[in-house]
Amino acid sequence: MKLKFGIKEVVAIGIGTALFVALTQIQIPTPIPNTYLQPRMAVMAFLAAVFGPVVGGIVGLLGHALGDALFYGSVWWSWVFPDGVVGLIIGLFAAKYAIREGGFGSTKSIVFFNVIQVVSNAVAWIVVAPLLDIIIYAEPVSKVFAQGAFAFVGNIIIIGILGTLLCVGYSSIGAKSSSLTKED
Repeated sequence: MKLKFGIKEVVAIGIGTALFVALTQIQIPTPIPNTYLQPRMAVMAFLAAVFGPVVGGIVGLLGHALGDALFYGSVWWSWVFPDGVVGLIIGLFAAKYAIREGGFGSTKSIVFFNVIQVVSNAVAWIVVAPLLDIIIYAEPVSKVFAQGAFAFVGNIIIIGILGTLLCVGYSSIGAKSSSLTKED
């Protein structure tokens, strides 16, 4: 994997973090307390798939931390890190998705993107978040694994639908008409 980091990636982090924070307020309740479906995950997954693991990881970490701080008054770190994990893992395969090149949209690329996002969400929400909840906050085991399971399912649905649509749309339209160019 070739890691490229320049102006486009910095802009993606800034815009992505701002969108992630703004979308923190859009929450679809689930039967589990303090666990919601949130479209911000689709934006983060899309940016990770387009710009790579650094952008995905930073948008997840920074966006979640700032969103928590601004809207809830404190940061729940055991859920901040899993968002970074999801962004990082999805971003590791950015070159394979070929979104920037306009190559995303075939059944094969959509299935591959969704397999990766399911795996990344499993690692983040079935393993990392519950373990950090137990270690950092001494939360009850049954509660955190139930929350993690619902977050896992919710995120794969949100990313599977909205994230895939963002990737397909950008690949078919946006990748060919990027307005960001390097000045001499």
